[in-house]
Amino acid sequence: MTYSQTSTRRARQITGDLVVLAWCVAWVWVARVVHGLVLQLAEPARTLRRTATDFGAAMMDAGTTVGGVPFAGEQLQESFSRVAGVGAEASAAGAQFETTVGRLALVLALVTALGPTLGLGVPWVVSRVRFARRAAAARLLVDSEADLELFALRAMANQPLPRLAEIAPDPVAAWRAGDARVVHALAALELRSVGLRPARGRDGQVRAE
Repeated sequence: MTYSQTSTRRARQITGDLVVLAWCVAWVWVARVVHGLVLQLAEPARTLRRTATDFGAAMMDAGTTVGGVPFAGEQLQESFSRVAGVGAEASAAGAQFETTVGRLALVLALVTALGPTLGLGVPWVVSRVRFARRAAAARLLVDSEADLELFALRAMANQPLPRLAEIAPDPVAAWRAGDARVVHALAALELRSVGLRPARGRDGQVRAE
């Protein structure tokens, strides 16, 4: 059972689910913004890489062209090749910086998204799973008078004293005496606390719907 059978608690659960979902979506959006902003830092590196690559290619072409010059062609081609090598090194440096910025952007985006979403989402999911398990177990148990006495006993252990006093001046004595009215009222109180809506069957016993 995912949601409570009682309207007030079910409304709180649905509202909480929507709030947690909105929170997670908002932080994922913020993470995408952070990722995009950090990636902008790589734009100069991309420009450097493209420029250095074009420069290196131009120097290689120029070296090939001047390589046919009589007497000094080989020396000129070698000089142009060394300059082209500098361009290649600059291109490699730009590519390395671009890769580093990309990794940094990914890490910052993950930290931005996972921190807040897990910080709120995990406790909320745990509480919802715990509620579902308790409600399912309670629903399976409510099928006999002895089970009602168990829930009545749990009510006296878990419920606030003012609520117990509304049911009976001395609920413990009434429970020990087997007062069916008090036992059923206490059981209904405990059932509502675990998200079940108590209803009376034809035999008059309290059951979960």
